[in-house]
Parts: sequence; C-alpha cells; structure tokens
Amino acid sequence: MALFKKRTVGKPGEWYFCLRHGTVEEGPECRALDRFGPYTTREEAGHALQTARERNLKWENDPRWHDESDNGDDSTGDTDGTGSGDAKHD
Repeated sequence: MALFKKRTVGKPGEWYFCLRHGTVEEGPECRALDRFGPYTTREEAGHALQTARERNLKWENDPRWHDESDNGDDSTGDTDGTGSGDAKHD
C-alpha cells in the first residue's frame, strides 16, 4: 500500500473529457494522457471529440502546413528501392 497516493488536483469549474471512459468530468479525475481539457463548461467538454476533429481537419487543409514543392522526389538517397538509402553496387 502506498504511503502517499499521488492525486491529480483540479479546480472546481474546470471540465475535462476522459478519453478512456468517454465521460465528462469536473476537475481532472483521470491522468492527463487520457483526457482533453480543461474546458470552461460541461457542454464544451462534452463536445471535445467533435472540436478535436474540426481542429484536425482545419490543420490538415491549411496550406501553410503542406509542402507545395513535393513532387514525389525521394530525398532519402534510396536509389535501389530497398529503403536503406544505399545503392547496390554489383
């Protein structure tokens, strides 16, 4: 039995969405790796997955994050198709 139990401390009025349990929590109940937040309202936390999807879609379609000069050129030096970067010399 642990002498001291490490507990995640949160503030009242902070809302989180637990990815592990799929629930909204007031104050962080679960570990940080398993939650989104904090959100200011319970409703906002309840829409956490939708908000994340919308943000991801916006980021994926943002032209500032795409390399416009990508022409299929493999800059790894892989000339033999093995993925090693070293050309075969026979």
